[in-house]
Amino acid sequence: MKKYLFLLFTSFTFGVVQSQEIADAMRYSQDNLNGTARFKAMSGAFGALGGDFSSIGINPAGSAVFLNNQFGITVTNSDIKNNSNYFGTPTTEKDNSFDLNQAGGVFVFNNRNLNSNWKKFSLAVNYESTNNYNNSTFSAGTNPNNSVANYFLSYANGVPLNVLEDSFYDNLDSGTQQAFLGYQGYVINPVSTDVNNTQYTSNVAEGENYYQENSSYSSGYSGKLSFNAATSYKDKLYIGINLNSHFTDFRRSSVFYEDNNNPLNADDKVTRLQFNNDLYTYGTGFSFQLGAIAKVTNEVRLGLAYESSTWYNLSDEFSQKLVTVRSNVDGDLPQDVIDPRVTNVYAPYKLQTPSKVTGSFAYVFGTSGLISIDYAIKNYGNSKFKPENDSYFSSLNANVSNTLDNSGELRIGGEYKIDKLSLRAGYRYEQSPYKNSTTIGDLNGYSTGLGYNFGSTKVDLAYAYAKRDLEQGFFSRGLTDAPKINSINNSVSLTLLFEL
Repeated sequence: MKKYLFLLFTSFTFGVVQSQEIADAMRYSQDNLNGTARFKAMSGAFGALGGDFSSIGINPAGSAVFLNNQFGITVTNSDIKNNSNYFGTPTTEKDNSFDLNQAGGVFVFNNRNLNSNWKKFSLAVNYESTNNYNNSTFSAGTNPNNSVANYFLSYANGVPLNVLEDSFYDNLDSGTQQAFLGYQGYVINPVSTDVNNTQYTSNVAEGENYYQENSSYSSGYSGKLSFNAATSYKDKLYIGINLNSHFTDFRRSSVFYEDNNNPLNADDKVTRLQFNNDLYTYGTGFSFQLGAIAKVTNEVRLGLAYESSTWYNLSDEFSQKLVTVRSNVDGDLPQDVIDPRVTNVYAPYKLQTPSKVTGSFAYVFGTSGLISIDYAIKNYGNSKFKPENDSYFSSLNANVSNTLDNSGELRIGGEYKIDKLSLRAGYRYEQSPYKNSTTIGDLNGYSTGLGYNFGSTKVDLAYAYAKRDLEQGFFSRGLTDAPKINSINNSVSLTLLFEL
């Protein structure tokens, strides 16, 4: 007979068992188009231009292009709309957030020695939000033949029955915890009652057409604080370096629901269940950047920048709850609540994101305008969880390498000036980081904006649009059917700049 092993108090369990997945590597390896309004209006094509706080984040040589000391601050309102289609059922979920996503200052020191070829030296400090995690998705539909029971079975098969009957949730590793929940919630049954049994079957009512819903709500951010130094040689060559401090705080709550009206008999079968999962990840990291900008002629600028890997130190906290309802021909039984009230605090781990190289070209039409093009490349398959000699991380890193690929990003921007008014527009394209090109699809984005120069004060406004298709399953194994999600991000940014 099954034993209910509920803990009547909230506890924390510390361990070395990992629960990371490829999606975790992607979360901290991808950057959104954030920064100043001028930068966003031109889709981030600033690698050969400089003279903008967010340009420093692309090419650190950009701070030496500033003519005067400046301070800038940017606020952004973002609206994300996720259109989901799961087995032919369309749903929509929206999320809106307001964010202070950039603040910085640059100090320019001109060399008073007229005989020196080193004309200028600059120091800058800039904070930028690299990712806003406020997002919501809701998917619902009828799965013709796949129940969430297969998720629990994928972890249970191979686990001795006595482990699932006689253990406490917080004494088990992450995978066995999933088997434990499924067994204690009557979602799965052992093939035999022998304590050494290691094979299990589904206890969900047999048949077809499992109605499923999945709601996912995330919040938090990733940010970067850059300490920059750059110099100018003959006002023709600009070189610079960034030392970056990263920090992240991410929370996600997901609720999966399934029911069915398949035929019943005298046996008790699960007909409804709800599965809650809550994840909290936090940590810090470090990276550096090197860059150069060459003024080939008065009109032509070339830029080259290298961004190192970001070396993160991360910690995860994870909790779960399962509620099931069993039924037979006589009706429903009282619900079974499997709530361990345990927060799994996993051992801290390291994540190394891929490095990035950016090449840039810009053509400046005197004081009337410019066109700029950036192309960046990043190999997401080089993401690594550490320590690499850990058996779980070794297997996960191999999976990352086999699943993720090189991704190129093209950014094109233009600006046209009419006296003190500047008109701007841009286009952005980013290739899928997945070899299958569907889990996360290609990104296409457009932007526009304007700015006005009041003299010692400048005001910039930008609108940016980005669209990307996603096909990410609710679970990584067992029930891997994925909704098709069309994600659309609209944002409006406002920047105030002050010359000091």
